[in-house]
Amino acid sequence: MQATAASFLARPLPWPRRSAYGAVEVRGGVSPLPPRLRAVRCSMSLSIGAGSSDIGDSGFSYQYAPVFRRYRERDPYKLLGVDRDASEEEIRSAKDFLVQQYAGHEASEEAIEGAYEKIIMKSYQHRKKTKINLKTKLLKRVEESPSWVKAFLGYFEVPSMDIISKRLFFFAFIAGWSIATSAENGPAFQLAISLFSCIYFLNDKMKNLLRASTTGFGVLVGGWIVGSMLVPLIPTFIIPPTWSLELLTSLVAYVFLFLGSTYLK
Repeated sequence: MQATAASFLARPLPWPRRSAYGAVEVRGGVSPLPPRLRAVRCSMSLSIGAGSSDIGDSGFSYQYAPVFRRYRERDPYKLLGVDRDASEEEIRSAKDFLVQQYAGHEASEEAIEGAYEKIIMKSYQHRKKTKINLKTKLLKRVEESPSWVKAFLGYFEVPSMDIISKRLFFFAFIAGWSIATSAENGPAFQLAISLFSCIYFLNDKMKNLLRASTTGFGVLVGGWIVGSMLVPLIPTFIIPPTWSLELLTSLVAYVFLFLGSTYLK
């Protein structure tokens, strides 16, 4: 009995073999590996990659990145899932949402960004074409109009936005000045300043002081006559009590002086 026990203890134990599922095969069954050993095995397989071609230099596997199913769609509107009459804000929101959802898959991201650029470029070209068509239609209408209409339109021009904004600011200041001092005296002084300014602006374009003076005075008279006819039609409850008839008529005249000094040739 003792000899049998001694011979059994003297026998070398079989070296445990690992199974394919992270366990150790021993005689009498399969014993799982301790958690620490299993963690080391997983870490080694992820870092090395086991020869997988889907893992890049950074160690991130793109096989787990979500793939946009419509990334091969040629219609940019269908690809982004928006209507053809959607606004730019809606299209941008759809693009940002899809890019965030499918980040990591290069083909999906490129398809989403490309569809957005196509829609924006198409919208820009459409607006540009519409603007050109509108200008062409207006020029065609002018060319087809009667001779007296052509002669009348020949007295007007459209200056740059810088000139328009400066003239508008000047006459708006004169109008505000007249309103602020309406309780003290009438706007006669402000009207005189606006008339001389209109003549100055017209002379700068016409290079003829007599013609500029005649035109400026005629614009003032025309504005005053129109204001005298329009002001009585305004309901009295809209007009502040401190605003006189003279002040309201002067405001209409300022509008005419602004238009005359800006758009007349």
